[in-house]
Amino acid sequence: MMKVKVMYFARYREQLGVDAERVEGAFNVLDDVRKALVAKGGKYALLAEQNVMCARNEELCRLDEPLEEGDEVAFFPPVTGG
Repeated sequence: MMKVKVMYFARYREQLGVDAERVEGAFNVLDDVRKALVAKGGKYALLAEQNVMCARNEELCRLDEPLEEGDEVAFFPPVTGG
């Protein structure tokens, strides 16, 4: 089991009603954390968005980014421009 800190930004923080939380699970890559949160159901379903953006230890990355114990993971909604 691995523990990571998960942070939420923008609309995700507003809809989840929390800035950050600690999550424990059998995580290998960042997407494992996202899937575990989505599996909680309810308001966490918003993390199932196709273009969710993420970071590991304050650096943008992809969902297949490998994780290590104690990493900080962040999720934020896709950016739109115009």
